[in-house]
Amino acid sequence: MSSSVVDSPLGSILIEETNNHISQVRFLDDDETPELFDEDHILQKESKQQLKAYFSSKLQKFDLPLLFNGTEFQNKVWKELMEIPFGKTVSYGELSKNLGDPNYVRAVGNANGKNPISIVVPCHRVIGSTGNLVGYAGGLGRKKWLLDFEGNQISGQGQLF
Repeated sequence: MSSSVVDSPLGSILIEETNNHISQVRFLDDDETPELFDEDHILQKESKQQLKAYFSSKLQKFDLPLLFNGTEFQNKVWKELMEIPFGKTVSYGELSKNLGDPNYVRAVGNANGKNPISIVVPCHRVIGSTGNLVGYAGGLGRKKWLLDFEGNQISGQGQLF
């Protein structure tokens, strides 16, 4: 296992790797000081580079080996999240329909909230059925920022929210 931290416009982000796959990407709390291991590992360096490129508007799709460590349903949801195009949003209802049953909305929301690989697996692109921003482990302020950041790159005209 290795781990490192990368700075972003939204705060520090922890990257964890397990068996040569990224297993966690999450925002750190202001008072959190994680124990870091093997920060110079090649996959840690690549992950940092890709996150920096994303936040510099030079990358729209990540290319990292990922380790999904959840239930079969959670893994399906997380893989489906990766199909949401950069700068676009879908509702929890749309996502549940894509997974085969519109009644999965709560289960999809639950799985989305447990996504351990933020930004890379873009759970921030899922919104409420009314178009409202709902639920994001990194906080709704960060979710809004990420959606506006991506939307501005696509439209070149301003904010989505």
